[in-house]
Amino acid sequence: MPPSVAPPPYLDDSQIERLSELLEQRAVPFKGLNLEALDGFLSALVVAPSLVMPSEWQPVVWGGQAPRWDNEEETFQVQQLLMGHWNMCTARACADGDNPPDHLAPLLWLPEDPELSGEEALHEDELDVGRDWALGFFTAVMMREQEWDQWLDENDWIEEIFDQLDRLASGEAINPDDPTAEATPIGYRERLAIVLDLPSMLADLNHHRVHALTPRTPIRRDAEPGRNDPCSCGSGKKYKKCCGVN
Repeated sequence: MPPSVAPPPYLDDSQIERLSELLEQRAVPFKGLNLEALDGFLSALVVAPSLVMPSEWQPVVWGGQAPRWDNEEETFQVQQLLMGHWNMCTARACADGDNPPDHLAPLLWLPEDPELSGEEALHEDELDVGRDWALGFFTAVMMREQEWDQWLDENDWIEEIFDQLDRLASGEAINPDDPTAEATPIGYRERLAIVLDLPSMLADLNHHRVHALTPRTPIRRDAEPGRNDPCSCGSGKKYKKCCGVN
């Protein structure tokens, strides 16, 4: 396909599967991102305080350096998948965070039965739902660390979001009243609650980003006439003797 073809607005199931396969083969073995981590990574980039260009973030996806693809067509196809995923994350952040469409749902693994894994019972506290997604998110945050830090310093609600994501990444909850106390492990149900709230978090962050980046035009008042100028009311008097009288 010609390079002029625009990336898809979102990825369908077959494209998601293809991208996942590529990442498992060409990124994960080199400490790059899997599909779930990529979804968190791109989600953070699209709501970041400043734009991160593909030339900067794409090497991170593959573990530091993009693979050599077989030919130009494959290179183009990979770019279409990555930028389609970017478009999907952008649309998700711009959507209604409380009721996002199914095709924009975060791409992460959720067990059909949290109590079972194959033939063996699996305790719910051992499930790490959302971990890779949160790690991918924080990987992107590090690319604009100082700017995120400024947002965190200025907005307690953003710090609360980061605390929730840190729980997914670490599997632990720190006591806010006593940070030195031993952290408490979080279970599957708490993880799931955070995961279900991800679209709302992203929508809030995107709203803040748009507000922060929108230029503010100062309100200008019409200049008042000089004290010796004719009064604008048409009286024929000087302004200081008419409407300008204190």
